Amino acid sequence: MTRALCLIAAAFVLAITSSPSAASIASGPLVATDASHIVVLEYEAWFGPNAVTFQNAEAMPLLQSADMQSVGGGYDSADPHVIAQHVAWMEYMGIDAVTVDLTNNVGCIFSTGPVSREFCNPDTDAFRQSNRSIQSNTANLYPAWTALGTPLKIIPLLGCQTQLDLNKGADGKSGFQKEIEFFGRLDSRYPNLSVIYAGHPLMLVYVGTPVDPTVLYRTQAVLRESGLDTRYTFRIVGGYLESQPTFWANPNEIPTGPIRIASQYRFWSVVDRLKPAFRYFPTYSVTPHDPRRAENLTVSLATAGQTGWGCPQPTYCPDASLRYADGSDFERYAPQYATLTSFMRLAREIDPTFLIVDQFNEFAQPDEGWNADTSDDAEPTRLPGGWGYSGIDAIREAIQAYRR
Repeated sequence: MTRALCLIAAAFVLAITSSPSAASIASGPLVATDASHIVVLEYEAWFGPNAVTFQNAEAMPLLQSADMQSVGGGYDSADPHVIAQHVAWMEYMGIDAVTVDLTNNVGCIFSTGPVSREFCNPDTDAFRQSNRSIQSNTANLYPAWTALGTPLKIIPLLGCQTQLDLNKGADGKSGFQKEIEFFGRLDSRYPNLSVIYAGHPLMLVYVGTPVDPTVLYRTQAVLRESGLDTRYTFRIVGGYLESQPTFWANPNEIPTGPIRIASQYRFWSVVDRLKPAFRYFPTYSVTPHDPRRAENLTVSLATAGQTGWGCPQPTYCPDASLRYADGSDFERYAPQYATLTSFMRLAREIDPTFLIVDQFNEFAQPDEGWNADTSDDAEPTRLPGGWGYSGIDAIREAIQAYRR
């Protein structure tokens, strides 16, 4: 689809989601079963003048907010126009839900009293306030999406990555536990936005990359000892699990295809690599009641090699997977989304209950590299340095083919 056509489509969707009659399509939560085919997009509400800015981003988003111009441009995640346009683009892509990311500095966000090194690193008021701005932006999505009447749902992506998130405050609770309760209150107030799985609202918990077994076991202990694991369905999320054989069903296997995670872990992945020449294949778990059915798979627009993107910069590492088929100039001719195409071929074979797409809008270095070819963001960006509307068009086409 051309950029002009995409603009028309996005404007049309935005008009629909802004109409009063649209509220009727968001009448209840999304109930997932083993037989479901749910497509989820990774999403961040991190941005604002007192939160994350775009000064070091790999590309500049098309959307702009007035209060961001003094910090180099970009948008504020609390801007109503931005929220509405994001929803329109997501509906255009054909996704069912997003994982809303509040994974970083959880202990600091939910700490009380004076800023302390026991919870915050660095231990400054400015650092805690910037992370609380992200928390506020995230919470604001619930009433904002409800007002828009969108059928899209929200799956909280929580964080428990270090001991700072596990340290208990004066109230006897860790920041991690308080984050679960924070999202639990939002779920109770806005139940129509939730995804129900295994009988309870679904929440994901990111424990870092690589997974630290000590943090993992303490995270699981919090869920168990607090009783929260009886109120919500949790799945633990790691990153680059294709390079962590300790957690595979067969740790000694030499992969020739997708890798099954051991049933005692049942991990989901925030991102995995796919590079058959280097024996990199994405991981998946099976559903608890049917070992023949994959529960999850995460696909990506691009993934770094095991040592990063540059070997050295600007030469790509041979085990990296680029956005485009040939690294060519977007303005010369439309790029082919080679990595996404390869991932989606596997997705059709694996047929997971939850297909997760990495991702919409992280806009962060160094993980995302230094140009459009190394970015896994889909949100429309400015040319010539960005990728225009090609990211959301590629995801839309991939999802349509997947559903067929």
